[in-house]
Amino acid sequence: MANEIKNQRDILDKLEIESLNPMQEEAIAVIEKSPNTIILSPTGTGKTLAFALPLLDLLDPDDTNIQALIIVPSRELAIQIEQVIRSMGSGYKVNAVYGGKPMSKDKIELKHNPAILVGTPGRILDHFDNERFSKAGFKTLILDEFDKSLENGFEEEMKAILYYLPNLSKRILTSATQAVDVPIFVGLDNPKIVNYLHKKTESRLAIKIVISQDKNKLHSLIELLKHIGNEPGIIFCNFRESIDDVSVFLRKNNIVHACFSGGMEQRDREQALIKFRNGTSQLLVATDLAARGIDIPEMKFIIHYELPIHEEEFIHRNGRTARVNATGTAYVIKWKDQLLPDFIEYTEPIGISEKAPHKKQYWETLFISGGRRDKISKGDIAGLFFKQGGLKKEQLGTIELKPDCAYVAVPLALADQLVGSLNNSKLKKKKVRIYVL
Repeated sequence: MANEIKNQRDILDKLEIESLNPMQEEAIAVIEKSPNTIILSPTGTGKTLAFALPLLDLLDPDDTNIQALIIVPSRELAIQIEQVIRSMGSGYKVNAVYGGKPMSKDKIELKHNPAILVGTPGRILDHFDNERFSKAGFKTLILDEFDKSLENGFEEEMKAILYYLPNLSKRILTSATQAVDVPIFVGLDNPKIVNYLHKKTESRLAIKIVISQDKNKLHSLIELLKHIGNEPGIIFCNFRESIDDVSVFLRKNNIVHACFSGGMEQRDREQALIKFRNGTSQLLVATDLAARGIDIPEMKFIIHYELPIHEEEFIHRNGRTARVNATGTAYVIKWKDQLLPDFIEYTEPIGISEKAPHKKQYWETLFISGGRRDKISKGDIAGLFFKQGGLKKEQLGTIELKPDCAYVAVPLALADQLVGSLNNSKLKKKKVRIYVL
């Protein structure tokens, strides 16, 4: 037991987490004892860690088969979970598979079985149907955000996947809502439920109403952003077309931002999140796809540019700010004659005449054409930028390392100079291209 605690402490230290929260502690204890578990807890409360820690204890280091399957509703969530488990430093191989990623990359990565496979239903079923690996070793199934998978129409794919897995001994389901019944085909007999959805906690979220005199709310949005100042936040829209309209208007007003929606190519979506995470873009203009299941830092605010249609969307959008112990603000922009839905409590509208100080964009993102598969590490990249690029420690921002490439945040004022001096440099044995993303 002491050894287990030490291992867990080592993992938490690597993740820079001081201690587990009550939901995580209870979930881990239940998962260890129960064959079937449901974890219900709000967005941002750490459900990934709650199932990932006990999952590592379930794996057999001598088994060369894939032992655990984690099914998720979106590509971004698959990537996020893969990164979290890798960063735990357990030594177990984990791979994520999802639509939009070249099948050839999947085949290369799966040449040697991972212990843990993460993926979206359609891509997982494709691998199962084409018998690209043995399915006999799967013992643990995790359905993360299972309600979203069912909502997105993945029921038939999930049913087919479960048909291929007769040897399951452990099932774990997670959700941030209690809106969906678990289908019979999941085989979740007498599950133990860890429910933190209705725990009494003091709300740290402030909801503020902003009145737009015009039905077109773009000018009110700009005024609000000037009022808030240069803080990272998400502007939520209901439709891709709305994102395009907002993006064009923000560009006209020289406001740096990134866009994120299901209509974008996978690489474009991934790069938008990278630039948002590293501070190159302070604003993300997004559909509800960004309301959960993506890896982004704590937000100071979110803006409902278009009002959500359902309460569940309102809750998940708001869950991007005021998470855990932080405070945050959700701004609701409404046309003066527009009625608010019942789930949005009307408060006295705020005035937005005051302007916060404007800070110019500081970070820019550089792309590097080499990654983990080339044996390149973050230390190698940092060394290149310090020694050959002449950067000081405080001038090197976030480094994100992918299997085939890397992204580095550097000061905007130095970006072109760095490209000129570092492009076609050698990292390990690979000559890499470096350019502004």
